[in-house]
Amino acid sequence: MELIGHLALGFGTALSPDNLFYCFAGALLGTFIGVLPGIGPTATVAMLLPLTYYLSPTSSLIMLAGIYYGSQYGGSTTAILLNLPGEVSSSVTAIDGYQMARQGKAGTALAVAAIGSFVAGTFATFVIALVALPLTGLALQFGAAENFSLVLLGLVTSTALAHGSVAKAMAMIVTGMLFGMVGTDVDSGAFRFTFGIMDLTDGLNIVAVALGIFGLAETMRNVEATPISGLGTAPITRLMPRWAEIKDAWGAIGRGSVIGTVLGTLPGGGSILSSFFSYTLEKRISKHPERFGKGAIQGVAGPESANNAGAQTSFIPMLTLGIPSHPLMALMIGALMIQGIAPGPNVVRDQPDLFWGVIASMWIGNAMLIVLNLPLVGLWVSMLKIPYRILLPAIVIFSAIGVFTVSNNGFDVAILALFGVIGYALHRLECEPAPFLMGFVLGGPLEEHFRRAMVFSAGDPSVFLRQPISAGLLAAAALVLVMVSFPAITRRRQEIFSEEG
Repeated sequence: MELIGHLALGFGTALSPDNLFYCFAGALLGTFIGVLPGIGPTATVAMLLPLTYYLSPTSSLIMLAGIYYGSQYGGSTTAILLNLPGEVSSSVTAIDGYQMARQGKAGTALAVAAIGSFVAGTFATFVIALVALPLTGLALQFGAAENFSLVLLGLVTSTALAHGSVAKAMAMIVTGMLFGMVGTDVDSGAFRFTFGIMDLTDGLNIVAVALGIFGLAETMRNVEATPISGLGTAPITRLMPRWAEIKDAWGAIGRGSVIGTVLGTLPGGGSILSSFFSYTLEKRISKHPERFGKGAIQGVAGPESANNAGAQTSFIPMLTLGIPSHPLMALMIGALMIQGIAPGPNVVRDQPDLFWGVIASMWIGNAMLIVLNLPLVGLWVSMLKIPYRILLPAIVIFSAIGVFTVSNNGFDVAILALFGVIGYALHRLECEPAPFLMGFVLGGPLEEHFRRAMVFSAGDPSVFLRQPISAGLLAAAALVLVMVSFPAITRRRQEIFSEEG
């Protein structure tokens, strides 16, 4: 009964006219971003962070969430019709989806992808509502030592699931933490790494840093790439799949939903890993594995269900523990911090309308995306005809305007440009910016919990091992590092992420 009451509060909040509008706007923009290759939801959310300064916390988080799971829907459209995944997680869908389109089954592939996404999204949202309170209740029992170990585990796990070298990912996290220390020490009031620049005494603006390292850097990268536009699409005949096709896809949709729901909570990109894992499983258990790669409907239904479920359950650690599972969730935490809300388990107690409103909006947003995706397929594909020479300069201009409007400080625009260059340089050096942002956002809480634990233990560092939960979390972090150091696992990680590329 308690869960029903919470969901009633959530739907009452999500169905208010303002929040309904922002849910629709987020889903619409997310679909648009998912269709266009080369921009991505992380850069888009970074660009929209300044806007959240003028919205209520609930409206801003509902809109940003809609952008994320909406982009998972949109990425499948061009993957199926053009063999051009808008999102990395949709690259698996393109394998069989495009082959179905070439065989005159483009409408069937799009419909199965949309149905699978809706079913998976609904299932994942139900799981979020089910586990949110128990996890939050557990987190409220944590002390400083447990919180430190939890944050540390999140950082370590994110490096293990990052692309490329684990050592580089660790270095990026440490670098991000160092940049996060810029400003005034809360305890002593001393200036740290300000170099006499008064504009740095309040620290680096998270909007400028995130927008520069993702949005602006991504724009620089796209300038180098050859834009793909004006491509012919596969003809779309019927959108409703036949009963036999639904029966073939149903098992894959169910398995993909479960896989995505479980793997989505992992730091580092659960939606991506979920889609690859689902495709591998479907091919392995199929009675006709030779059909995969040639238009198997299970090769569309499974991965699409998995990546959408994974996208939504990645909200679980962010909403319940205040720990981002990947960079986009770190930006969501940034949106809360802009509103003066401390992310973590206290949100469900202090801001229940926000907590349950976001969860309820996921159901509403998934229903909206069914309506947006199938009837408007022609519109989404036509978006690919927008010349990049128009799109990219507009992104730079709006980014600069957005950063300036947050604080009316031209110095933040300079920070934006600086981190745009840094983000581009990191890409050229094959160092990921994602762990950098994770370190930047989580470095502060990590330092705060460490200091508190040391004060409470009178400077005895063994407190982290004396507390059972803290010791267990530290052991898990050590186990993750040991596991990814094995040569076989290292090779498998490289294979997975080379396939993504």
